Amino acid sequence: MARPRTALLSRERIVATALAIVDAEGLDALSTRRLATELGVRGPSLYNHFPTKDEILDAAADAVIEQVDTSFFGRYDWRIALRLWGKSYRDALAAHPNIVPFLAQGPGRRPAALAMADAVYGGLVDAGWPHARATHIGALMRYLVAGSALGSFARGFVEDPEFYDGRYPHLSQAHLLAEHQKSVDEGAFALGLDALLTGLSAEYERIIGPLPPLP
Repeated sequence: MARPRTALLSRERIVATALAIVDAEGLDALSTRRLATELGVRGPSLYNHFPTKDEILDAAADAVIEQVDTSFFGRYDWRIALRLWGKSYRDALAAHPNIVPFLAQGPGRRPAALAMADAVYGGLVDAGWPHARATHIGALMRYLVAGSALGSFARGFVEDPEFYDGRYPHLSQAHLLAEHQKSVDEGAFALGLDALLTGLSAEYERIIGPLPPLP
């Protein structure tokens, strides 16, 4: 029998399938056996591309981070760059919330994650931030973005008005939050980012010097 013209497996196909499993069912659902079944191959075939499950998960996580745009640093004022990067970062993570707990552990040896950290840190240092403060800002942004992308605040409330009636008088409208999930969650992130940038701008002027007006 002639060999197929195209390989059954590629790193890209393995990563895309692994990420789809995590997106649909969570991190615990991913195993080499499950992945091989989804791909229609035997488990050992995966090891020609990835020696371990952890390396597959690393690659899937890095595929998410590759979607984040860091090109704003060096092109715009650090305040604008931080805002645009933060939004791009959140958009990428919010599209794959089940992998966020893994990403929140840090970049490890993942190329895209390390390139993102390098771009952000370098952009902040070049803008005049002391090295320690640039590290703090990068960490703070990760906390804000990961927390925002991890789940929905709005969808965390029961959609039954009687549940709150009489027992939680200040939550009489909480049952309506799920209907406005997108505006609530995105609005909360935008408010947090605004507050963070306002505070960072004041800190910059306190320790470094005056900031020019933003265009």
